[in-house]
Amino acid sequence: MQETSSSSRAPEKHPEAEMEAAARLPLPIVSALLLLLTLSPAATAAARVAPPRMQPLPTAALRRLYDTSNYGKLQLNNGLALTPQMGWNSWNFFACNINETVIRETADALVSTGLAELGYNFVNIDDCWSYVKRGNKGVDYLKYDNCYNLGIRPQKRYPPMRDALNSTGRQIFYSLCEWGQDDPALWAGKVGNSWRTTDDITDTWKSMTDIADKNIKWASYAGPGGWNDPDMLEVGNGGMTFAEYRSHFSIWALMKAPLLIGCDVRNMTSEMMKILSNKEVIQVNQDPLGVQGRKILGEGNYGCREVWAGPLSGNRLAVALWNRCSETANITMKLPAVGLDESAAYSVRDLWKHETLSENVVGTFGAQVDVHDTKMYIFSPAISVTSI
Repeated sequence: MQETSSSSRAPEKHPEAEMEAAARLPLPIVSALLLLLTLSPAATAAARVAPPRMQPLPTAALRRLYDTSNYGKLQLNNGLALTPQMGWNSWNFFACNINETVIRETADALVSTGLAELGYNFVNIDDCWSYVKRGNKGVDYLKYDNCYNLGIRPQKRYPPMRDALNSTGRQIFYSLCEWGQDDPALWAGKVGNSWRTTDDITDTWKSMTDIADKNIKWASYAGPGGWNDPDMLEVGNGGMTFAEYRSHFSIWALMKAPLLIGCDVRNMTSEMMKILSNKEVIQVNQDPLGVQGRKILGEGNYGCREVWAGPLSGNRLAVALWNRCSETANITMKLPAVGLDESAAYSVRDLWKHETLSENVVGTFGAQVDVHDTKMYIFSPAISVTSI
């Protein structure tokens, strides 16, 4: 497990002190918070390996719906982020109220709960630590913030840090956080391993849904090596219902967003643990094909009966039926609408029930979905059995 420190927001800092401290640091470190320590053995030297080229989607319908035309612009070549990063970040729950005990106990909790084994390996100490107390002690991850940026444009400010990290000879995950202000998907693929596409998330249904919608625009730019980042998970912080948190986690997983837990994992309820530890949903997020899922359909009042989908390896398709209506809704789709063959039969597995619903779905599919909830499935080509 990697323990790191990162910068996201700085509500209680004094600009004069920050700028004075920054002035004493090398230029690439200005306005950034360095990552500290690691719980894992020393990282291997960075292998400058280009991310693999994405294999073309198998049918014209899939290629039309799930555009990946901008994949291949990811040229950071640090051998990292072949799947979206997973871990924990201190900011959403603790803000500036962090200390060594909190961080160590959180790292222990990730291990004892089994979350680390599921892939939640980064422990990100986000903001509010003094520059003079920070040093490079086995850095594995850097989240470079936009606070106190001295008016320097992101396109000019972020590349020097990339070069500094690459020069260390160590594999360091580079997360850009300029809040999507300069459309980083258009340029950050050559700079970092992930880039924030939106403003900060808050623990509300409106914030979560708005951010999900904004992140869709940049879907074609995501892929192994670099990912769109709609900000951290709020699951478990208390501002949304179980159904809303399940939707939050499902859609973030489908969008290939970083899965960075933002609650106090030391005191998490069993319900929240059930969401965050859903191995089948995590596997959608970590699928090696690396195509970002997106909204395909929206029907009903204000389009609140939504269908989201995204291709997976093995000629499979992940589908989420998301009810954003104010009442229970039946959400139905025709298979060609999500890029599947109308005449073919499909096996459908429910990722929240952990069971296969049918081995022979043809033409259409639908389900009743509770208010603000999401049902999530994987469609796989049905195996035909021929009698001899």
